[in-house]
Amino acid sequence: MASMTEILILHGHLPIEYLDSVTSEPAADEAAVTDLLARGAISELQLAKARAAQAGMPFVELVDYPVDRTAVALVPGAICRRHNVLPIAITDGTLILAMSDPGNVFAVDDVRAAARMRVSPALADSADLLAAIDRYIRADDELSDLTTTLEEENAPADDSSMSIGDASEDDAPIVRFVNLLVSQAIQDHASDIHIEPAEHDVRVRYRIDGVLHAMQSAPKSIQNGVISRLKIMSDIDIAERRKPQDGRMSVVHGGRQIDLRVATLPTVWGEKVVMRILDNTNTGMTLRDLNLLERNFETYRTSYSKPYGMILVTGPTGSGKSTTLYTTLNAVARPEINVITVEDPVEYRMPGINQVQVNPKAGLTFASALRSILRSDPDVVLLGEIRDHETAQIAIEASLTGHLVLSTLHTNDAPSAITRLTEMDIEPFLVGSALDCVVAQRLARRLCDRCKQPAQYSAEDLHALRFGVSAGEVPPVVYAPVGCATCSNTGYRGRIAVHEVMAVSEDIERLAVARASSAEIGRAAREQGMLTLREDGWEKAKLGLTSVEEILRVVA
Repeated sequence: MASMTEILILHGHLPIEYLDSVTSEPAADEAAVTDLLARGAISELQLAKARAAQAGMPFVELVDYPVDRTAVALVPGAICRRHNVLPIAITDGTLILAMSDPGNVFAVDDVRAAARMRVSPALADSADLLAAIDRYIRADDELSDLTTTLEEENAPADDSSMSIGDASEDDAPIVRFVNLLVSQAIQDHASDIHIEPAEHDVRVRYRIDGVLHAMQSAPKSIQNGVISRLKIMSDIDIAERRKPQDGRMSVVHGGRQIDLRVATLPTVWGEKVVMRILDNTNTGMTLRDLNLLERNFETYRTSYSKPYGMILVTGPTGSGKSTTLYTTLNAVARPEINVITVEDPVEYRMPGINQVQVNPKAGLTFASALRSILRSDPDVVLLGEIRDHETAQIAIEASLTGHLVLSTLHTNDAPSAITRLTEMDIEPFLVGSALDCVVAQRLARRLCDRCKQPAQYSAEDLHALRFGVSAGEVPPVVYAPVGCATCSNTGYRGRIAVHEVMAVSEDIERLAVARASSAEIGRAAREQGMLTLREDGWEKAKLGLTSVEEILRVVA
């Protein structure tokens, strides 16, 4: 049998010079291939095709393969996930099985027993296979079956008649229902799970790429059981139903530990539960991953590279402010400096950084915590949010006394941050002196790279949208969403930030001291080269990252 190195050379993936290193020893050959992969000499896809050739099996690219859902339904999802396999077609009474490990005979035997058919293996790239399994083996059908079972087992009951004891029993179907809800949300890359009691049922919605999608509805009779189960997992008082409560829980999914921040809210039909999914992979991002335009990136890097000053990130809830701040912390944190954060709540746990959780009941507010940590010799301070005069005053003074202060503020654009601080009764000359940079941002959905197509816009249409194109000019190429299996037919996959980066220059500092309006400050910033949120969005539309409609949706 030919070695992997020989097959890669025969397929043209490696130059002929590599023949000198060919070995007949399987272990040495595998080590050589692993080294080639680590050095980037070959890709995962090339290696998968070579393995298929070595095993004498066909290779399938699942991204564009027309998977037969009838074939998928023949094998339980648990078997597919356990063995990392996916039935993709039925040909002449034989089940075609995509798998990433050609030597896994146990997977073939289990699938043959479950489907009661002959099985013909086909090799697929491991990453493509995992994505296809998430796409085609969803928890929706299992949730639907489980919901039907629960509805039959539970007689209709009035919400008020359900006792706490009944609701908190460790009922296996309810435990499975909750686990499936959370698991499917993580697979769908949702940021939030909404469990909303209604008059006759319980609605479940996932926020995916910033937009809520209605998912599985559950019978009203299991409402208390589901909510109590979530409360127990989050260490929340299950007996208290009259006031909002907060908690936190951790789950393991796909070998990763994922935290969820849980909040309950009493409504007229029962307690609504919202779970924010906090995926710690975001903390490994770099500033380049934020997709800042080059000019904005250089402006922002100049600011956070300074040893002191204040940097504010502004925008509405859910606009990615925390991600930007954590990514900035990753860039500035080093063993030789002391970084302390004060947050409410601590969303992402970061190694090497001292993170403080606000606890108002114990008297630990943003202001009191900030006063204390300034006595702990910090170099960089991150404040979760500036909410009041006292916090703003201490943060300003900290930035003026040699500390780099990072924080968030709720304003619609970057220039409004200056007027917002003066409205908090901070002296304008202090604002101008302390503030170094303001970043306003929004999150827009990113176009799916596999199905996006050029959109038909005339120069007149783009001119009316203030796209920076004059009537009669040749319009730039922009793209529109289409929809495919990869993006669940939405046309979008993932999100991208739209930024407005304003460096506080001497001119803007003078305007701040003069208590100028945000409109005047904005005009001065634009004269100095600042791109507004919409202008930054248009630039990203020209790069093919998002669509014109999406920018109009998120930017006024």
